[in-house]
Amino acid sequence: MAAQRGAALVIVMWLVALLTALVGAYAASARIEYMQGRGLHGAVVTESAARAGLEYAMVRVQAGQPEFAWVPDGRPYRWAFGAAEVEVRIVDESGKVDLNAVDAGLLGSLFRVLGAEEGRADAVAAAIVDWRDGDEFTQPMGGAEDPQYAAAGLPYGAKDAPFETVAEVEQVLGMDRALFEAAVRHLTVFSGMPQPDARFASGEVLQALGTDPALLLQQREAGDGLAPDLVGAGSGTYSIASRARLADGRQAVLRAVVRAGGGGLPGSAYVPLAWEEGATPR
Repeated sequence: MAAQRGAALVIVMWLVALLTALVGAYAASARIEYMQGRGLHGAVVTESAARAGLEYAMVRVQAGQPEFAWVPDGRPYRWAFGAAEVEVRIVDESGKVDLNAVDAGLLGSLFRVLGAEEGRADAVAAAIVDWRDGDEFTQPMGGAEDPQYAAAGLPYGAKDAPFETVAEVEQVLGMDRALFEAAVRHLTVFSGMPQPDARFASGEVLQALGTDPALLLQQREAGDGLAPDLVGAGSGTYSIASRARLADGRQAVLRAVVRAGGGGLPGSAYVPLAWEEGATPR
């Protein structure tokens, strides 16, 4: 009888241990699901706020009243949307260097401003022009046509056609990742202008144009001046960076290039030309 009671006690203890393990596993699973849900909720909130920042920016940049309009020259605009703080920067694409229209001289100047050695800056600039032009002759400053790509062991040659995206410039002979990352925000394929509009240009582009940008950049960052003169100006094609941040540190960034107007699409206020978005945890 005592042996039976002992066996029953062991069985009960095992059952208690098993139930404890099951409850612990359930609690851990519930905790994980709660954290995942909370993270998903934060991502949705920040991504929605960043998207709202872009939509609101399009309203403000196209406003006709100087006291209400936002200026597309890269200055920061801060706005509260629900629980999120949103910072928006708008740049008119006409203030950037167009890969399909600029000459090698201005491109080389920009690359030197960004830190490239003079000879390399000129060579990459010339190679960019050779990439887009339709002939087989290299530029006076060097450049690269099919034989140079073959000599470098690349399985392709110069495209001999316009750039379709800014990212395509990474394929140009001599362009490395570091120079591309330094240059990408100053480049465009959407303006069609041989020279950037200085009113909307970045400090680096202004330097490449031979202008001291110090005072202008100070005014932009402070949000002072210039706005009345620039309301309604520009090309109508904008790069917009919208960053939304919650109090707990979660944030999302939306970067897009958009063209004002629906482009024939009913109910559309703009046409997206490039789009990149994502949320990050705190």
